[in-house]
Amino acid sequence: MSKDTRLCISLASRPSNIGTHFHNHLYDVLGLDYLYKAFTTTDIEGAIAGVRALGIRGCSVSMPFKEAVLPLVDEVEDSAAVIGSVNTIVNDEGRLTASNTDYIAVRRLVDGLDRTPFLLHGSGGMAKAVATALVDAGFGPGTVVARNEAAGRALATSLGLDWRSAVDSLTAPLVVNATPIGMAGGPQAVALAFPETTVRAASTVFDVVALPALTPLVVAARAAGRRVVSGAEVIALQAAEQFEKYTGVRPSPDQVREAAEVSRI
Repeated sequence: MSKDTRLCISLASRPSNIGTHFHNHLYDVLGLDYLYKAFTTTDIEGAIAGVRALGIRGCSVSMPFKEAVLPLVDEVEDSAAVIGSVNTIVNDEGRLTASNTDYIAVRRLVDGLDRTPFLLHGSGGMAKAVATALVDAGFGPGTVVARNEAAGRALATSLGLDWRSAVDSLTAPLVVNATPIGMAGGPQAVALAFPETTVRAASTVFDVVALPALTPLVVAARAAGRRVVSGAEVIALQAAEQFEKYTGVRPSPDQVREAAEVSRI
C-alpha cells in the first residue's frame, strides 16, 4: 500500500467481510493497487461527503442506506433511477455516479427460469431491485408481501403487482426472500422467510440473504427438493459488476468463482 493506492469501501448497518475478501482477493490476483474496507455509519450524509472529499474511488451501499444516498450523488444511472435504490457509487474526481448492480445480477440469475407467477417478501431497496428485475424479465403476476403497508403498496403499485401484509397461505411457483430474515447476526437469524407449506408449493426458492450462504430458507428449500437461487450467487455477480466499475477491469468467470469462494471463508 502506498500514497497511490486507491480505496474502495462499503457502507452497511451490519458490515461483513464478504465484499472485503472478494475485492481484495481480485486486487491481488490481478495486480491492482487498490484496497477495499468495510465500514458502518450513523451519518450517511457525512460518509458520502467523505467519499467525495477523500477521493474514495468506489462505495458499495447496503441496507439501510440504499435509498438515503440518492439525493447525495451527482448522477443516477437507469439501473438505480428506475428502482429508486442504489448499491454502487463511483467517484470520478469528485463527481459521484450511482447505479444498482443488484438489479443486473438478479436479471442474469433469473434468465434461465420459467416465467411464472411470483411471491416476493420485502419492500426495501433489495426488494425493489428484485421486483423490477422480475417484471422486466417477464415474470408475473406477482405479489409483494410487506408489513410496512406504505412501502409495500408503493412498490406493488409501481410495478402493477398485488400487496399483502403477510404470507399466510399464499403460494407461487417462484418465491423470493428480499428481507433480512435468516441473516447471520440479525434478530431473525434462525427464522424462515416463508412457511414450510409455501416452500414446498414452490418450484424455485430465491433467497437474497448472502450470509450465511446456507440460510434457513435455502436449507428448507433444498430439503424439499426445490430449485434454489442463493444470495451467495447474487452477491458474487453484483460484486463483479462493481469491481469492473471501480477498476475498469472485468475479472474472468473463473476468477469471480474463486473470489466468491474466498469471500465465504
